[in-house]
Order: sequence, then structure tokens, then C-alpha cells
Amino acid sequence: MSMSSGLDRRSLMKGFALSAALAAPTAAGAQAASAQPASAATAATGKTAMSAGNFVPERLERMRKVMAGHVERGDVPGLVWAVSRGGETHVEAAGTLALNGLAPMRGDSIFRIASLTKPVTATAAMILVEESRLRLDDPVDTWLPELADRKVLKSLDAKLTDTVPANRPVTLRDLLTLRFGVGAIMVYPFAYPVQHAMAEAGIAPSADLFRGSPDAFMKAVGSLPLAHQPGEGWLYHTGLDVAGVLVARAAGQPLSAFMQERIFGPLDMKDTGFHVPAEKVDRLATAYSRDFQTGKLGVYDEAKGGLFAKPASFESGGGGLVSTAEDYLAFQKMLLGKGKLGAERILSRASVELMTTDQLSEEQKASAGMFFNGNSGWGLGMSVALKRDNLFTTPGRFGWDGGYGTSGYADPENDLAGVLLTQRLMDSPQAPKHHVDFWTSAYQAITG
Repeated sequence: MSMSSGLDRRSLMKGFALSAALAAPTAAGAQAASAQPASAATAATGKTAMSAGNFVPERLERMRKVMAGHVERGDVPGLVWAVSRGGETHVEAAGTLALNGLAPMRGDSIFRIASLTKPVTATAAMILVEESRLRLDDPVDTWLPELADRKVLKSLDAKLTDTVPANRPVTLRDLLTLRFGVGAIMVYPFAYPVQHAMAEAGIAPSADLFRGSPDAFMKAVGSLPLAHQPGEGWLYHTGLDVAGVLVARAAGQPLSAFMQERIFGPLDMKDTGFHVPAEKVDRLATAYSRDFQTGKLGVYDEAKGGLFAKPASFESGGGGLVSTAEDYLAFQKMLLGKGKLGAERILSRASVELMTTDQLSEEQKASAGMFFNGNSGWGLGMSVALKRDNLFTTPGRFGWDGGYGTSGYADPENDLAGVLLTQRLMDSPQAPKHHVDFWTSAYQAITG
């Protein structure tokens, strides 16, 4: 999820990030760690293919210094970033895997990418659409009977029993566009019965992902009324979790297996999945949240023995993947290539163009102004920039951000893909400075 780097939703973290902040450990509950400035040496890592004329070398050096500065000042323990344009790719790192640690960040360091999972899940769903195993506008209750015969709250503040029948069934399009009626209601502290019900069921959008089985997740979702009629509103996050379950059931295999077979394997995304195997866990960065009173960073999730060090019981299509900068860059370049990377075609041009086209009405975008700010919209599983409001928000630019501090966007007009990976949970209505500086630095380095 993100709150910013696209400044697509700079008024507030996108549900997932906000809930992550609210769920973050307090000073008493977290392992406190002083944010001592770390070594900020940067290292070019991974595959760096050089094609003359895509970036200005002196301006790339400026970018290195800017990003290293965020480590030196203690903003983050470490980070990895990557940019690619016209065949020229740079993957670089600064800082350490853990605060006050010795292991350096590397280009192949692994991160919890949170809501950067959403575009991947949308891609998986569109693969099944192209094979006519799913259809965008068919009712999903064939595969998800828990969503049959939905009830809808008469008003957002209504009791859970004060409902009317849904006007129509929920569709896959509703899930991918986040218009199906269940999701993050951005009022904190919770003010409505349905918010409390989601939290009690364990399905409120949060960095603490659902811990039960996919069937248990769908039972919990199905126990709740919709907050609005299908297709009429916009609520962040949960639709992509439900879409992940739909993909798994329609494909007849776990979501992780389908993604590995149809996306990760073909794109050589060798370090992407829903958990980190034991032999790779020493490459997983520690995740931190900031204590609001002291400003210090406390451990949110350890690498070894943490939430992502064992297979997930619920593979969250909304926020459960781990990945590396190089892996996620390959996924972005596939979308930038209209569904194809090298010899591998994952999707058709038509599907990618649909996914990266705004699907929301003006009323829906206005109802979620903290996400869209009048300058962006939502396609299938990702945001789409509609007009320029910063150096880096070229109209047509698509992607998303993640509540663990991740950001990934691709820009067809400039043939640019970029990804920034950190593990400091987003916790402010303001865009993180290191996100803004990364994207500013990437765009100022473009030639032409």
C-alpha cells in the first residue's frame, strides 16, 4: 500500500499502511532500538545492463548520495532501490538489514512488499480471465458461495442487522477495482459497527495479515454485510484478498503455486513468494515501526522466527508477498512491455491496457479523496496517474505502494520502471521523505 510515492494518495496511508501503524507495537510492546545513523555506503548490485543515453551518470550519482543520506540520518536502517529504462538497469543498496546490525543491505535483500502484492494478484486473475476460466462481470459466488445473497447496510453507521438486499451479485471486476463493499473505512478510531465487526473477525486491513485458512477468511468476510451496493462505492484493500482466494479456487491450486507457475517462474522472480525459506531468511530485512511518543524505531517483525519465516496459512492477495528489487522490477517491466518480458508473454496487451486504465467514477474517487487527491484513479489492482502534480506523476504512470514502506511504479511515457524497498512501516499522512526523494531522483536522472 502506499501513501505516496506516487503522491497518488498523499493525504493518508492507504488503509493497509494506516492499519499497520495503528497495530504497531508501543514502546512497551516492541523491542526498542535507537536510530543510530548506519553506514550509508551504497553498492551497485544485481544485473546492471548498460545502454547508453537512458540516464545521466552524474545525476545517478546525485541519487545515490540522496538515498544514502536517509540512512545516515537514521530515517531508515537500510534500503534498496532500482530503476530501469531502455534496457539500462541499476539496482543499488544502502545501510543494513537491521538497525545497528552488521549485515549490509544488498541488491538481493528480501522485503515484505505489502500492497505491492495487489497488482500481482490482479495479474493472476486476468490470466484466468484470458483463459475464460473467470469472467470480469460474472457473479463470483460460483467459486465463492460465501458471497451469495449479500446484504447491504442501510447506512454506514447502521447496526449490522439494519440491511437491505444487494441490487446484484458481486463480480470479479468489483473485487479488482475494490468496489465490492468490504474494505478499509478510513475513520480512526473506529466509529462504525462494521469496522468493529471486521476487527473482531480478524479481517480489518492491517500489517497483521489474517492468520486462518482461506476458507476461514471467506467465512469471516461472508458473515458481514456490505458497506455499499456492489460497484457503487470504493473501499480499500479487502477486494484483492478475496480475489486471491477466487484465483486459488478457480485454478484448483494454492495462490502461491499458481503465481509461481504462471508469473514468478516465467519472469525469473526467484525470490518472490508468500514466505521466506530457511535458506534465504538471512537476506530478509527486519521490519520496524516508529514509536509516536519517542520517535524511536521498534522491531515490528524479526527476520528469523518472524511472521514471514514460515509458510502462510492465508496467502494474502492484498498484501502477503515478499520479494526483491530485481524480482519486482521484472514484474513491472512485464507490465511496461504490455504483458511481455523478453520471450515470455504473461498477459495480452489488451489486459494490461485495461488494468492500467482508470475504472472509477468521479463520485467514487471523490469518496476516497485521501487516496486519489483528484490526480489519480484506480485500474485493476493498482493506481493510475491522471494528471501531473509532481515531477514524477506523469499521466498514465501506474503502480502502488506498500504499508511496510515499499513503492513500485512504471511510466509508459518515459519507458521507466522503478522500485524502492524499505521496512519501516508507513505511519503518517505525509509522504515519507525517502519515497519522495527516490522518485524525484529517478526522474531528474532521465535523459531527454
